[in-house]
Amino acid sequence: MKVLAIESSAVAASIAVAEDDKLLCEYTTNYKKTHSQTLMPMIEEVTNMINLDLSELDIIAVSKGPGSFTGLRIGVATAKGLAHTLEIPIVGVPTLDALAYNIACTDKIICPLMDARRSQVYTGLYSYDDNIFNTVLPSTVVPVEDIFEEIKKLNREVVFLGDGVVPNIDRIKNNFTDNEYVLAPLNNNIQRASSVAALGILNALKGETESYMNFKPIYLRKSQAEREFERKHNTCI
Repeated sequence: MKVLAIESSAVAASIAVAEDDKLLCEYTTNYKKTHSQTLMPMIEEVTNMINLDLSELDIIAVSKGPGSFTGLRIGVATAKGLAHTLEIPIVGVPTLDALAYNIACTDKIICPLMDARRSQVYTGLYSYDDNIFNTVLPSTVVPVEDIFEEIKKLNREVVFLGDGVVPNIDRIKNNFTDNEYVLAPLNNNIQRASSVAALGILNALKGETESYMNFKPIYLRKSQAEREFERKHNTCI
C-alpha cells in the first residue's frame, strides 16, 4: 500500500510518501510560512525527487486535527482535492495520535502538548503495551493542569512533546520531579508526516477510510471568529 501523507496542523508543514513498511521520502519545514504557500510546492518536490506518479497512490493520509483552524483547512482541502482527482480514499489521522507516534516503543506514558492558546492545550495520553500503540486518553482540549492530574493517576514516568511544552515548561517543572518526566528531543518534537503515513496505513488496513466528499477535520472547539460572533450577538452557532 502506497500513501501520500500531509501534516499541516501547526507551524510545521510536512509531506511524506511511504509504501507498506518503508518510508520513501519526507519533507518537513518548521518555518513561519503559510501552508497555502508551502504544501503544493513540497508535494511537487517530493514527487519529482522519488519519480512518483501520483496514480500509483492507494490512499491519501492527512492529519485531521485538532490544531490550527487555517492549517487544518488547507491540509484537508489539499488532501480532498488529490483524493478526488485520483479517485482514492482518504484516511484521517488524529493529529495528537500522530504526534505521540513519533515516540517509539517506550515504557513511559506519552503526552503530546499542542498550544491551544487561552491557557489551554490540545492533548491526549498514549502508551505502548506489548509493543502495541494504545490510546489512554483520546484527543481533548483542557487547561494544562488537568492533563497533569490525569498523568499523576497513572503513576508512570511521562515523556512530553509538542509546541505546547515550551509555553508550559515552568508548570511542568512545578508539577513533576526530574525523575518523573522527560522531554522529547528536537527530531521527535514536532508534527511529522511520516507518523501520519505510518498510522494512515495501519488505519487503512483496518478499513478506516473515507470518501473525499464525507471527510471533515476535527477542531474540538470553535474558532475565534465563531466565538467572537457569539459574543457580539449573544447567540450560539
